[in-house]
Amino acid sequence: MITRRALPLLASPALAQGWAPERPMRLIVPFTPGGSTDIIARVVAQRLGVLLGQTVVVENRPGAGGTIGSDAVAKAAPDGHTLLMGHIGTLAVNPGLYPRLPYDDERAFAPIALVATVANFLAVTNSLPVRNLVEFIALARRDPGGIAYGSGGNGSATHIAVSALQEATGLRFTHIPYRGTGPMMNDLIAGQIQMTMTGGPPALPPIRAGQIRALGVSALAPVPAAPEIPAIAATVPGFEAVQWYGVVGPAGMPSSAVARINAAIHTMLQEPETRARLEPEAADPAAGTAEEFARFISAEKARWGALIRRAGVRAD
Repeated sequence: MITRRALPLLASPALAQGWAPERPMRLIVPFTPGGSTDIIARVVAQRLGVLLGQTVVVENRPGAGGTIGSDAVAKAAPDGHTLLMGHIGTLAVNPGLYPRLPYDDERAFAPIALVATVANFLAVTNSLPVRNLVEFIALARRDPGGIAYGSGGNGSATHIAVSALQEATGLRFTHIPYRGTGPMMNDLIAGQIQMTMTGGPPALPPIRAGQIRALGVSALAPVPAAPEIPAIAATVPGFEAVQWYGVVGPAGMPSSAVARINAAIHTMLQEPETRARLEPEAADPAAGTAEEFARFISAEKARWGALIRRAGVRAD
């Protein structure tokens, strides 16, 4: 498995020649506006349009855990004008959750470039009598199932990440699925549930406001956006469960289009302005070749698919 620390930005290749968009492009986000995928997609779309000399329009197509928007891209003309802002859920988790996807997940997409990884933050309500991860684990061991954690829904990134933590520690929590991360975070702040493990955009504002307490981050090391929060791996050796985002297109795209878009993404991720826009989301820029991204997706699909089967995770 490729880890967060093994995803450095490589030297930016020259923008490949031989292909250029002939009309405005679409970057489909398979989730509602305002979430991490949408925020990162808008950063990418703005700079991609400038670098390619065409407008890139973000189009939100939510539903079915990202399947509806993904299907729209899978069935689009493979001419480079329709792209998907892919996510760990849509590209690696959904194939293990949904036995009958409307597209062939092995052949539907042309990987273009990984964009960023985003660590999850393990956070608890302020009323929980723990101050660090060691105390939290001790409490959970004394009361198996007594700590309720919230997620944005069955099969969500939080559900998968906490399932990984349970497997790594032998702990057992009670899952409370919500219809979205926003309502779940409101209940965590209010003390209706005791914990969650979610990404930086929803977690960091209430953490910084003192409304909830962060105990650890799911990357192998503390992240630049919150260096004071220790890695869970410092207490649970080797534990890692990060979200990630990358751009794919329909299978059959010209290799020149893949190379040109990949090169543009490399360029933007090395620009200080782009990195400054990603940092508040706790998003760590990460890029490589299209072939490396394809191998990464395959490895992640195998890892999380195996966990889904072992843990018996089910989608809504």
